[in-house]
Amino acid sequence: MERLKSKVAAVTGGAVGIGAATVIRMAEEGAAVAILDCRDQDGETLAGQLTDRGLEAGYWHCDVSREHEVKQVLDKVADTFGSLTVLVNNAGISGPNKPTHELTEEEWDVVQNVNVKGVFFCTKHAIPHMKKAGVGSIINLSSIYGLVSAPDIPPYHASKGAVRLMTKTDAMLYATENIRANSIHPGFIWTPMVEGHLKTTGIDLEKAKAATAALHPVGHMGEPDDIAWGVVYLASDESKFVTGSELVIDGGYTAR
Repeated sequence: MERLKSKVAAVTGGAVGIGAATVIRMAEEGAAVAILDCRDQDGETLAGQLTDRGLEAGYWHCDVSREHEVKQVLDKVADTFGSLTVLVNNAGISGPNKPTHELTEEEWDVVQNVNVKGVFFCTKHAIPHMKKAGVGSIINLSSIYGLVSAPDIPPYHASKGAVRLMTKTDAMLYATENIRANSIHPGFIWTPMVEGHLKTTGIDLEKAKAATAALHPVGHMGEPDDIAWGVVYLASDESKFVTGSELVIDGGYTAR
């Protein structure tokens, strides 16, 4: 299919999990896709698998918390593929699972640097390319915890709330320039990050998975593809009248 024909996308945190699923589906739908990550082996392997299938993809090492690196990489992506019209801000970390009064400033800042400043840097340096192309779609991965909260990982919840409102601000700032911005709010998706978070709970992993699955009215956690197809929709012209919106893909978690 060619839902994303002529689109050029950069996906941060694109080497594994939701990011990798997104990269695959976007490439299959006709986009040229840049995989941005710090997991070089995983990213290069994924890019190779896609190009072996005749799809357009490439891998660039990128630490989203470093502005100079972000600008340099996005410029290279645009030079390589001829433009940059879609940005998927997916890179994120969960951070330490501690109550607020036990957190250090460094622990707080590490999460904000990736989850918030990373979105800011990537958006800042993607916008000029989108203006040049005359079209753009910015897709920010927030979370159910950008909508509601829970008594754990305070830095993560704060960061995802920030991403939600940053998205709305940019949607209004750039609407007249044909650049859209929307956020996606996943429930628990079985990824390396979620597995790592559940291991911090001190509960047997299988029991923790079952308890987490039960939080969703559908009775199970989601899969990376559940989010990837949402990204495809927001990147495509099917969503040309959608900006400043929240796409909630959470198995009913926030419907309570």
